Amino acid sequence: MPELLNGRATNGNSNYKETPYSPVHESEYGEYRSLTERMNRRIQSGDPWYSLEFFPPRTANGAVNLVSRIERMSEGGPMFCDITWHPAGDPGNTEKPTSSTCMAATMLNYCGVETMLHITCSNQDEDGLKRNLQKAKDIGLKNLLALRGDPPDGGDTWKKQEEGLNYATDLVKVIRREHGDHFTICVAGYPTGHPESTSYGDDLRHLKEKVDAGANFIITQLFFKPETFFQFLRDCREIGITCPIIPGVLPIQAYQSLRHIVKLSRLEVPKEILDTIEPIKDNDEAIRNFGVEQCFQMCRELLKHEDVHGVHFYTLNREVATIEILRRLGMWVEEPCKPLPWKQTANYVRCKEDVRPIFWRSRPKSYIHRTSNWDEFPNGRWGNSSAASFGDLTDYYLFYLKHKTPKEDLLKMWGEELNSEQDVWDVFHCYISGCPNTKEVKVCSMPWNDEELSPETNLIKEQLEAINKRGVLTINSQPNVNGAPSSDSKVGWGSPNGYIYQKAYLEFFTTKENGIALKKILKNYPQVNYHIVNKNGEEDTNCDLTTPIAVTWGVFPGKEIIQPTVVDPIAFKTWKDEAFELWKHPWGNLYPEGSQSRKIIDHIFDSYYLVNLVDNDFPKDSCLWRIVEQMLEAGRQTSSVEEMDVNGQ
Repeated sequence: MPELLNGRATNGNSNYKETPYSPVHESEYGEYRSLTERMNRRIQSGDPWYSLEFFPPRTANGAVNLVSRIERMSEGGPMFCDITWHPAGDPGNTEKPTSSTCMAATMLNYCGVETMLHITCSNQDEDGLKRNLQKAKDIGLKNLLALRGDPPDGGDTWKKQEEGLNYATDLVKVIRREHGDHFTICVAGYPTGHPESTSYGDDLRHLKEKVDAGANFIITQLFFKPETFFQFLRDCREIGITCPIIPGVLPIQAYQSLRHIVKLSRLEVPKEILDTIEPIKDNDEAIRNFGVEQCFQMCRELLKHEDVHGVHFYTLNREVATIEILRRLGMWVEEPCKPLPWKQTANYVRCKEDVRPIFWRSRPKSYIHRTSNWDEFPNGRWGNSSAASFGDLTDYYLFYLKHKTPKEDLLKMWGEELNSEQDVWDVFHCYISGCPNTKEVKVCSMPWNDEELSPETNLIKEQLEAINKRGVLTINSQPNVNGAPSSDSKVGWGSPNGYIYQKAYLEFFTTKENGIALKKILKNYPQVNYHIVNKNGEEDTNCDLTTPIAVTWGVFPGKEIIQPTVVDPIAFKTWKDEAFELWKHPWGNLYPEGSQSRKIIDHIFDSYYLVNLVDNDFPKDSCLWRIVEQMLEAGRQTSSVEEMDVNGQ
């Protein structure tokens, strides 16, 4: 028998939300809805949510790892994630990977998660605060958690800042005065009273002042018993605080980290908890298991309360315990909503965007970076992109564009030493097939694909394996689809009860001989659009030079046809440079200059063609595989003739 949370049936294996949450799902008609509006909708529907807190890393490598963790955890459907403000870490810097604002921008734009930035009074005067607020607005943020912050000198008590603000209430007032309703503002509540407050009652009155100044909702400091929160909630309601109050919870994951957090927050841990963990304090696994169970039981009790609509997790930048608790609660979204076939950003300025070129489907961060300065984004149709200006992709040092796999692991996957082009072909084959390479290492990513294969690739996996083994090095593909349900696990996207259509698409690198042969063969296939280009931009195509080709579209009840993916001739020229450059960054640069391995990668970069093929006859079996087979046979014959000429035969 499933348990009941506020009248909703749930169990540990399925999500009890009617529709899996995603930021863009709330704005599917092109209008951004504020976090407050989303909360109110969820409250009205009786659909509880959760949110996650992270803190900025200390190193650039740590930033890369944290972005990966946030991406994984965002797949479970949090309503929002927040990032703390670290005054000592240059928090207002928008380019430093370890800064709070930079990480918030990355979460919002590149991880695609609704993001809230902490901002504090500590170590900044009012002018500095205004500058940081403007930065937050400029990068697309719409949510702030306003805090007084810790004492600037690291002490236990706050010393008045003569040139700055000293209370969170004043911070809320400045935000509202400078930016009106642009930001949704959250403030902190303390279930047992702020440690520096004169009394619990005074602290409640100060909390109401923050709300009256313009705060939209409250997240509490951590606590260890649900009764503590329930009493705090009653007390808040009694003095007229009516906004949502979200309990903040911490899964206990290690003895020392618990001691450290309790010291910083000046909280008392209940004796029964201390008595339980003291005998197992040196057993990390036992501590974690206890922490998961204790937090799960507390969350379950909290969510039964009619006035508790969500839970905020202090993750400590860890994922295992939080995900386990959410799964046991039935709140983790196992199959997240996919509004469009490509990964979206959560930036409100791009909420109407619903069309992209297919080329960047496996590199969405690159596409977002290269289009970040656009004033408008395609909506409804791609149109003529001749006026579009894609930013240069020279910023390989940017942490959110770096390949997240360490160099030593890349070498194990892509080859510590390459002796021939066939070695490169074998790497592609291993990636597609999932088989380990000669070193018994699984190839989990490629320069053009930072993730494992998408589910729809399984529909054409056998064909892809065969051609990659023979030097047709695919970097993007999709099968033809003729009216699949929008709920289909492999190719589905968009609203329920719709139908999905796709033209077969194939994009690959191949030898010059194959490219020359392909140009001749394609004359016999007028239903196929193509581009064949080398690194110098020498191109052969039968496409209109300015007209995009729709390759994916969806038909949904009560809506116009949505065509989210196109092959655009102009955008392809930009993509071509990026696709070729990825041979050198990161692959070629793994090897010493002048080495045989580097020479092989350089040869491919210099001589191979990049090809894309679109089969417009989507209701029929695709002809692309037949074309590729004919190309390989013709290319083989050409190579044999040239070899005979060289040998004088």
